[in-house]
Amino acid sequence: MWFSILIGMLASYLLGNLNGAVCMSALHHDDVRSHGSGNAGLTNFIRNYGVGQAIYVILIDAGKAALACLLTGLLLAPYGLYTEGTALGGLAVMLGHVFPALLGFKGGKGILSGLFIALVVDWRIAVIILIVFAAAYLLTQYVSLGSVLAATAFAVSFVLLHLDNLTVALSGAAMGMLAVFMHRGNIVRLIKGEERKTNLFGKGKKS
Repeated sequence: MWFSILIGMLASYLLGNLNGAVCMSALHHDDVRSHGSGNAGLTNFIRNYGVGQAIYVILIDAGKAALACLLTGLLLAPYGLYTEGTALGGLAVMLGHVFPALLGFKGGKGILSGLFIALVVDWRIAVIILIVFAAAYLLTQYVSLGSVLAATAFAVSFVLLHLDNLTVALSGAAMGMLAVFMHRGNIVRLIKGEERKTNLFGKGKKS
C-alpha cells in the first residue's frame, strides 16, 4: 500500500508541474511570470494575455488536477481507500502546482487546481467554493478576496463534511490553508486598501 501511495503522490506532484499559464504564455515566446504579479496563475494570465486563450489554461490545470486525483485513487482502490487516494493525489498535485521543481519552484496559488480537485474528491465542496468565490468577486471585483474566501471555505468544508475520514479531512484542510498562505501578499494589500481589482473579461496586454 505504501508503495502505491508513494508512486501516486510522486506522479501527482510531477503532473502539478505542468502549469497551464506557463505553457500557454510559452506559445507567445514569453513567460507569464515575468509580467504583472509574477504569478503563474489564471488571473495573471488573463491580465496579460486576455481571456481568449484562458480556456486552454483552465483545461490544462483542470486536466492535471483531475488526472492526479483519479490516478492515486485508482492505485489505492484495491485497499478500499479510493477517496483517500483522490485526496492525497489532490494534495500532491497542488504542491506540484504551487512549488513546481521543474519550474524553479515558482508556480501558481492553487485556486483553479483546488476547484477541480474538489470536483473529483467531493463535488459538494466544489459547488460551495464556486458560490463563495462568485459572490465575493461579483460584489467586490477582487479576485484575491474571492480566492481567499473560497480557499477558506475549501478547508472548512473538507473538515466538516469528512469528519469521519481523517486522511481526507486533513488533506483538504492542508490544501485550503496552503492556498490561503499563497495569498498572504494579497491579504496585506486588501487590508491596506492597495489591492488591484480585476476584470476577468478584459482583453489583456500581450498579443
